[in-house]
Amino acid sequence: MTKFETLEIELEKRYGKNRDPWGLEPKRAIADLKVLYPFYEYYFDVQVHGKEHVKDKPYMVVSNHTGQVPIDGMLICTAFATELEKPRILRPLVERFLAGLPFLGRWSSEGGAVLGDRNNCLNLLKRGESVLVFPEGVPGIAKNTKDFYKLQRFTKGFLRMAIASNAEILPIAVVGAEEFFPYVFHLKKVAKLLKIPALPLSLNLFPLPSPIDIYIGEPYSLPKELSHEALDEELEVHITNIEKKIQELTEHGLKHRRTIMQRLKK
Repeated sequence: MTKFETLEIELEKRYGKNRDPWGLEPKRAIADLKVLYPFYEYYFDVQVHGKEHVKDKPYMVVSNHTGQVPIDGMLICTAFATELEKPRILRPLVERFLAGLPFLGRWSSEGGAVLGDRNNCLNLLKRGESVLVFPEGVPGIAKNTKDFYKLQRFTKGFLRMAIASNAEILPIAVVGAEEFFPYVFHLKKVAKLLKIPALPLSLNLFPLPSPIDIYIGEPYSLPKELSHEALDEELEVHITNIEKKIQELTEHGLKHRRTIMQRLKK
């Protein structure tokens, strides 16, 4: 039995065969994985560290955002579907801009993506799903070269949703994606005029084959007595702790970062 035959059986047990209320089509998601996996394994040479921290339970998966285009989310989702003992389809929460695009919006929802609003997130977590969020938002992914790997300030919405659903937070750091487009400048004023999230200019039009390392940290549990309606000041310590953990994972990854040249020499 091949890897994907086994994977299809495992995912079918978890999700069934029918479309769910948010548009996930399990068979379509598996078909997409088959297409994306060669890029994951051979082009980006992804390695996942800390898989032992992921149990068979719902998580609020929180990652740094990096690489100019949302390839990091695709790679994280592929890792959770193909690398874990109990594979799962992560449900990334996406911007309304992407969800509203005619083709990409439908394609992303069939693969598991969901419009990032509070009700969707809470209902998915209560249903036993794991959601993927990037609390840096667009400022995280759309950085100029000089700001690569500088974690941008997290918004607090994800934390309130984790509290409301009693979900543990699973910190993630992706290292290697900033090197997809190593020389970047953002036309922020033009992007604002065109009403799009970002408009990067890069020397290369296609992402370079930078090797990717995904680091999964230990789950972060929130105090049971903490209310999702708590004041921002009460949440600040937990936001800082989660940011610190992801920054530590990132710094560790940068110390052990693999380069394109090292791959070419093999």
